[in-house]
Amino acid sequence: MDRYLYTDFEKTATSNSPGCFSKIYLYNRRSHISKWLWGMLLVLIAVLFLPWTQNIRAKGTVTTLRQEQRPQQVNTVIAGSIAKWHVKEGDFVNAGDTLLQLGEVKVEYFDPQLLQRTKDQITAKQQSIDGYRNKASATSMQSKALEQARELKLRSIENKIAQQQLKISTEEADLVAVSNELQAYQRQIDAARIMYDSGAISLTELEKRKINYQNGLAKLNSADNKLQQSRQELTNLRIEQQASLQEYADKIAKVRGDRYSSLSDAAGSEAELSKLQNQLANYDARSKLYYIVAPQSGQVIKARKAGIGEFLKEGDMIVEIVPDKIQYAIELFVKPMDLSLISQGQKVRFVFDGFPAIVFSGWPGGSYGTFGGRVIAVENSVSANGRFRVLVVEDAADSKWPAQLRIGTGAEGIMLLKDVPVYYELWRNINGFPPEYYQLQETRQKEKK
Repeated sequence: MDRYLYTDFEKTATSNSPGCFSKIYLYNRRSHISKWLWGMLLVLIAVLFLPWTQNIRAKGTVTTLRQEQRPQQVNTVIAGSIAKWHVKEGDFVNAGDTLLQLGEVKVEYFDPQLLQRTKDQITAKQQSIDGYRNKASATSMQSKALEQARELKLRSIENKIAQQQLKISTEEADLVAVSNELQAYQRQIDAARIMYDSGAISLTELEKRKINYQNGLAKLNSADNKLQQSRQELTNLRIEQQASLQEYADKIAKVRGDRYSSLSDAAGSEAELSKLQNQLANYDARSKLYYIVAPQSGQVIKARKAGIGEFLKEGDMIVEIVPDKIQYAIELFVKPMDLSLISQGQKVRFVFDGFPAIVFSGWPGGSYGTFGGRVIAVENSVSANGRFRVLVVEDAADSKWPAQLRIGTGAEGIMLLKDVPVYYELWRNINGFPPEYYQLQETRQKEKK
């Protein structure tokens, strides 16, 4: 019934306005949607077989390859107060240029003639050392003189001992002679008594012989006393010899003690001299530290102290210097899961903050505004953010990095891996496999073959 109504409606519309119905409803035109669908399906299938470059993305910042090229703090070594600024923030300085002049704040360094006075003390101490050394030399000569005097004294005593020994020998011979004489007198008395008893001689002759005997006995006692006295003198000479040895030993020991005392005083003075010389060197070095100089060429930034007279403690930061000659590098932080896929010399593409770029991560050749680099170092220690740090430098075979780069500029790195078909990459992502998993398997199979 509806078909009949539609036919009637068509006849009515055609009779009223011929051609309008066919133009509005287009029921006679053939549809091409199926062709477009088939074409799109074929294109999609072709796209699935296009090559796709696997990659790892990581964010990082611009830094420097060498530590000394990074922004450097300039600190004060000594405490002081700001006396004069020679630069301002933003100025470019060369290595050795004066940045700041400090004033002294410690009481022990206030003396303006501190260096000269310390030099005078060093001179006086040196003279004292020379005096002690001269005294030691004099005592050494005195010791030698005493040794020579001792030798002379001992020789003199030895001569006296030798003379006394000769005298004792003579007196011993005299004693023997007197003893022999006394024995002769004794025999004469004995003979005289016999002769007197027989009446051959008189009593007077007997008395004379007794007197001669008594005189001989007196001579014997006198000779014996002289011999004992000479022996006592010999003993005294030997005692004098020992006393002289002891006396000169005491004198020489005292002189040597004075010499060693002088040498000890000289050594102590030398230690004090070294201490004074050390103080002088420290004072001289401190006087040079009043002028803070630039350690290297660069731009002055971040002045922490400003006013004249502000106090600075040891180690306080004054300014920072950004070196003007920098070899830029990029520090990227990669996930621990991706660390095993990164090696030295690996190619990396970069997109820097502030530089326009059109990126096709799977087709790096079709990207625009990216820059090349290569991995130079991979740290084995995890960073505070839980990722591993990778250093990347400029690839000499690629376009140069922008001259407008500054330290701290953000960068996004795309580390290029294996080329695979698009369908393979989709399948890998759906299953959550790592990019290089199957490449490693293929490498192992090749090694086995």
